[in-house]
Amino acid sequence: MARALAEAERAGAAGEVPIGAVVVRRGTLVGSGGNAPIGTVDPTAHAEIAALRAAARALGNYRLPGAVLYVTVEPCVMCIGAALHARIATLVFGCRDPKGGAAGSVVDLTQHPRLNHRIAVVAGVAEEACRRLLREFFAARRYRSSRSPC
Repeated sequence: MARALAEAERAGAAGEVPIGAVVVRRGTLVGSGGNAPIGTVDPTAHAEIAALRAAARALGNYRLPGAVLYVTVEPCVMCIGAALHARIATLVFGCRDPKGGAAGSVVDLTQHPRLNHRIAVVAGVAEEACRRLLREFFAARRYRSSRSPC
């Protein structure tokens, strides 16, 4: 999770919502990424998607059986969908997303009975550090916008 937090910090420093993700398989880091939809002008450029793409390239396969996806924030529907297609074995995340989380907060696609794959979920890892990054990022944005002369 420390590496995912570092990816989140990099994303935040670039003006993106500070979310980071890494993929680990057999104890080896095989992919990482931070949020980048603003800078890339790409709504799919979430941290999880970047990490999954990097892992698939590194392993030469779009399927990642046995892999663990670490994310600082509970993934959205799109990202859980990608993890399901990649056959991620386990999702580990820091803090919940009560407005868009698809691993139990709004909906739980990781265990949906109609889908053909399930993902084990471990929530709350480094939760306070993950939450603090988001709080500080959005507090700074609110402060800047409140100082606007308009």
